[in-house]
Amino acid sequence: MTVSAGPAGCGAAAVSGLWTDLYELRMAASYRGREMTAPATFSLFARRLPADRGFLVAAGLADALDVLERYRLDDDELGYLRSAGVLDGRAAALLRGLRFTGDVWAVPEGRVVFADEPLLEVTAPVAEAQLVETALLNVVTFQTAIATKAARCRLAAGGAQLVDFAMRRTHGLPAAMSVARAAAVGGFDATSNVAAARHYDLRPVGTMAHSYVQAFRDERAAFHAFVVDCPQSPVLLIDTYDTIAGARAAIEALSALQPRTGGGVRIDSGDLGRLATQVRRMLDAAGLGRVRIMVSGGLDEHGIETMRGAPVDAFGVGTRMGVSADAPSLDSAYKLVEFAGRPVGKLSPGKATWPGAKQVYRADGAVDLLALRAEPAPPGYRPLLEPVMRGGRVLCPETPAAAVRAARARRAADVAALPPQVRRLCSPAVPAARPTAALTAARNRFVAAHSVRAEIAAGVAATPPR
Repeated sequence: MTVSAGPAGCGAAAVSGLWTDLYELRMAASYRGREMTAPATFSLFARRLPADRGFLVAAGLADALDVLERYRLDDDELGYLRSAGVLDGRAAALLRGLRFTGDVWAVPEGRVVFADEPLLEVTAPVAEAQLVETALLNVVTFQTAIATKAARCRLAAGGAQLVDFAMRRTHGLPAAMSVARAAAVGGFDATSNVAAARHYDLRPVGTMAHSYVQAFRDERAAFHAFVVDCPQSPVLLIDTYDTIAGARAAIEALSALQPRTGGGVRIDSGDLGRLATQVRRMLDAAGLGRVRIMVSGGLDEHGIETMRGAPVDAFGVGTRMGVSADAPSLDSAYKLVEFAGRPVGKLSPGKATWPGAKQVYRADGAVDLLALRAEPAPPGYRPLLEPVMRGGRVLCPETPAAAVRAARARRAADVAALPPQVRRLCSPAVPAARPTAALTAARNRFVAAHSVRAEIAAGVAATPPR
């Protein structure tokens, strides 16, 4: 597997060592001060899927690895920590020169994953592995949520085009870059985000705004001006005043383009499916069969699905995809599973974890197996997690555009292979990985050991002092 090199989706020129929560820095300083330098393995996974999600699409790995490769704590940042009074001089000195030198195993971007299956696992000296928790959760969780939402829109849209219109609604400009990338992984065909289109080699698409139409004396004048000034497949927005009247004006303007290009019209309000049907009849009657119809306005997979069968060539999808409106977060976690060769885990109610470094094995038509990494693949099964970083360096780096193309292909194949009941947009079946006998035994040993310790501790606490 290859991962992309170049600027992270956050769009920053440099990675800050302060891209972390304060408690990570304090724990890292404590580890180093106590010479706790043994390797630790942390696993990043989703505990459960959001409502109406039968699967997740892994995304964000390339940007996450870019953060790891460039992670540093410089003297200026350490000076800030001292001046802010959150670390003393000794603690800050213990963190000087820290960078990520570890290894990463991960599920390739675009692959379908389920709850409890690691998206990635980090093995590094414990202070390093601890410090990068926040950044990894931020990048991988967000892009996975968006790629999953986009994949659901792809399922609803069938063969129609999907265009990312989310840039003006995402939570910041860096998020807009990540959204355009994750949407492409999830199956979107184009984006209105020109910077993202350039960086990831996506197709840039733009239409016009209502303000352009309003700036002219009437729609006819606006449309004729736009066709003359922007003759490269212009798409005319026809619902500023009255959609049917707008369609008549658009037909007049677009007729001048034939047969050079088809162009298109966009409807952004009203009963989109019904209006698309009416406008399609008008276009065909005028001999403009090549003119495409785009619809937009508050759409997501559910809105798209209601228009199944309508003559819509493209859907512009913005807010609801760009913030994954119905599931804006994932219940993701980054948990220590092994330290100094010793399997560890949590036994907290509702948050218990599986100890040990993991692998996920998959076979066609079978339930995934959650296994210890050292276990060999059962006959007919193949591993999902692959080594992607060694010694703090990305293995097989790849351009951002190539990484997105490869992830799109993986997503298309994996989603197509899912049973129909898992792909359902409402009340889907939710597969769950089955732990292997070896992993179950490892967990039982861990539980038993801690039960004994708890009994001893309880006995000591109950013994009155002499």
